[in-house]
Amino acid sequence: MTKPFLILQLRPESEASDDEFAAILRKGGLSPDRTRRVRLDRDDLPEDLDLSDHAGVIVGGGPGCVSDAPADKSPVEAHIEAACLSLMPEITDRDIPFMGCCYGIGILAHHLGAEVSKARYGEPVGAVTCRVVGDDPLLDGLPEVFDTFVGHKEAVQHLPEGAVHLLESGPCPFQMIRHGENVYATQFHPEADSDVFETRIRIYKNRGYFPPETADDLIAMCRAADVTVPERILRNFVARYG
Repeated sequence: MTKPFLILQLRPESEASDDEFAAILRKGGLSPDRTRRVRLDRDDLPEDLDLSDHAGVIVGGGPGCVSDAPADKSPVEAHIEAACLSLMPEITDRDIPFMGCCYGIGILAHHLGAEVSKARYGEPVGAVTCRVVGDDPLLDGLPEVFDTFVGHKEAVQHLPEGAVHLLESGPCPFQMIRHGENVYATQFHPEADSDVFETRIRIYKNRGYFPPETADDLIAMCRAADVTVPERILRNFVARYG
């Protein structure tokens, strides 16, 4: 029997969470019966959770920041972060297939002892050009330069010890990293297309990512962008481990 992928979601807004889940299925080439979905904004990790029963773990994005002070995190954000971090020792020690998207790179890097902060490398909402800087099976067949969708206040400040650097952008050097052979994280959103980002711009326009009055201009920018390559990374991850 084919093992399901464990999909951990961090978005407290149901519309954003449902839209992200649908995008992960669509871009990853997954059907719902090949996944086990857990919304950490409202649920605990299952008591019977055994990572060995899953083909891999995919962590979606969210509005929280690992680098925020504990006093600045809502109870939901603190719960989400603690739940994700509780799995990382086993994931990295056993080299369990993992794909952390956006928030996931902060979780992985923080667990590995690297600095994650708002000091440098934040990127405004929109498309950014990434460049391949390392060899990896998930990047096979991809062009050396392609556009991705980003929008983040914090970023990894240096490459975690033992990690491999795979993708960079001009504003943010650490766009994709790998630890071991099977643990991946991206700063960009491999599941996102212009429709997905339009939904998020509308939902998060008052969360400090951009001036709310610029939302329509950002949506137009995203619609005009040619962002089609990143989804192949997610599909390659699913194909390799599924």
